Amino acid sequence: MRTRIPLAVAAALAAGTLALPAPAVHAAGNVVRVTGTQGNWQLTVNGSPYTVKGLTWGPSPTDAARYMPDVKSMGANTVRTWGTDASSLPLFDAAAANGVKVIAGFWLQPGGGPGSGGCVNYLTDTAYKTQMLDEFPKWVQTYKDHPGVLMWNVGNESVLGLQNCYSGAELERQRDAYTTFVNDVAKKIHTVDPNHPVTSTDAWTGAWPYYKKNAPDLDLYAVNSYGDVCGIKSTWQAGGYTKPYILTETGPPGEWEVPNDANGVPTEPSDTAKRDGYTRAWDCVTGHQGVALGATMFHYGTEYDFGGMWFNLLPAGEKRLAYYAVKKAYAGSTAGDNTPPVISALNVEGGASNVPATRDLVLATTASDPDGDPLTYEVLFGSKYLDNAGGLTSVPFTNLGGGRLKVTAPDRTGVWKVYVKVKDGKGNVGVETRSVKVVPPPVSGTNVARGKPATASSYQPSGSGCPCPASNAVDGAADTRWASDWSDPQWIQVDLGARTTVRHVQLVWEAAYAKAYTVQTSDDGQNWQTLRQVTDGNGGIDDFDVSGTGRYVRVHATVRGTGYGYSLYEFGVYS
Repeated sequence: MRTRIPLAVAAALAAGTLALPAPAVHAAGNVVRVTGTQGNWQLTVNGSPYTVKGLTWGPSPTDAARYMPDVKSMGANTVRTWGTDASSLPLFDAAAANGVKVIAGFWLQPGGGPGSGGCVNYLTDTAYKTQMLDEFPKWVQTYKDHPGVLMWNVGNESVLGLQNCYSGAELERQRDAYTTFVNDVAKKIHTVDPNHPVTSTDAWTGAWPYYKKNAPDLDLYAVNSYGDVCGIKSTWQAGGYTKPYILTETGPPGEWEVPNDANGVPTEPSDTAKRDGYTRAWDCVTGHQGVALGATMFHYGTEYDFGGMWFNLLPAGEKRLAYYAVKKAYAGSTAGDNTPPVISALNVEGGASNVPATRDLVLATTASDPDGDPLTYEVLFGSKYLDNAGGLTSVPFTNLGGGRLKVTAPDRTGVWKVYVKVKDGKGNVGVETRSVKVVPPPVSGTNVARGKPATASSYQPSGSGCPCPASNAVDGAADTRWASDWSDPQWIQVDLGARTTVRHVQLVWEAAYAKAYTVQTSDDGQNWQTLRQVTDGNGGIDDFDVSGTGRYVRVHATVRGTGYGYSLYEFGVYS
């Protein structure tokens, strides 16, 4: 999963301002080993065989006592973390109290795969490496005798993530240096704690040759894999590897490996497809007997956002089909459980493209409940593909009956995600999502500004999607924009070519909008008459009737709604 979970206390510990918790009470015989021979390996705990039936851990460690009994009830015996520090103790304690163990992570930059983490030069940054070589063993010393520890995991997706910092031959040198450093960490951990294995996670099996060459002190390999999870076995066989592995993240395909939909954004799998993705992943792990030692599936999390709705087994604490798929894989059965509603169809009536902003939008949903429970609905919108915001907003809707839900389309143009949640009142939920492409609402009459000469007080010559000259606001294209300097006031005007009667103005704002502005006309481009004054603008689309004449029409903006400048996708003038 392309995520970042940094080690929060590293700087404080390095500065000597953070105290270590008291060492845990020694757990006699708490010894974990990788045993066996090539292709016939086994993980053992205190001499007994142990298959990792795990989940990646999302809640705060302080909530571990609340959630760990549920983890145990799913048949899981392991949770995986990305960082280990003073805050980890409640998690170790709760895990041990419920017969669960922890794959305890240590974070290294640039972690999290593409787009995450800061850059480190593993060839020259001796200060960073020295700090981590000092940092990690302190926590190993603190927790090594805790009965909740299963193994140590150094780094997450950094072999892949280094491509965000380097390229070409230098990237290869950095990958070699990084995996060599991982080996240095593994050796030091083994010195402190000879009783627990050490592994290192990356996002692809393409990282394994680097570990094979540079990190011989790792006891086993670890990989995050979603859509390609069933290809790991053949990769391992073809690579001539001599160590077993675990899956440290897996589940249904992620947004980086699915095809785009008709609106050009990743097609999120349905709830039933996600359920099947977890089942498939576990079948492929258990199908590599003697080599794959188990998995921690992604993700035991309650986050209620874009990523949580894609991957979490229980967003907002509500259990999905995927939750029960994992439980069946680990516990062998879900008999007697009340299980979630199933949404078998979700369609946008009239089509999911060219949905007029602020107009009615009807979602046709077909849902049923295997236990016959009465169902309730919730509708949410997310702007991930507009502004990379992960949050979701619950919106009012009218239930038209028969699963038809009427909502008001957002007032910002672009591709939105719309989610329908169906709840059974028993703590279970079904979720489906579609993208909708929101466009400006139609306006009667002719847009006399389209294609006409436009000028502005300023424009951004470079930056995201720029250059952004004034002409972009009158080109009729929804994906080009005018953007001003980051100061007040600013203006944009269009020359209609002749004195024209103006009946309507439509402004399609980008995220950088005007809170206060006036719409004005002029016959000479010097003397202006106000047609409309706005003091409470909130972005999105401003649609209003006006009455006036002039050759020139101007938007004169005086108060910005954000810390950026002003930006318009379209400046429509209708006669």
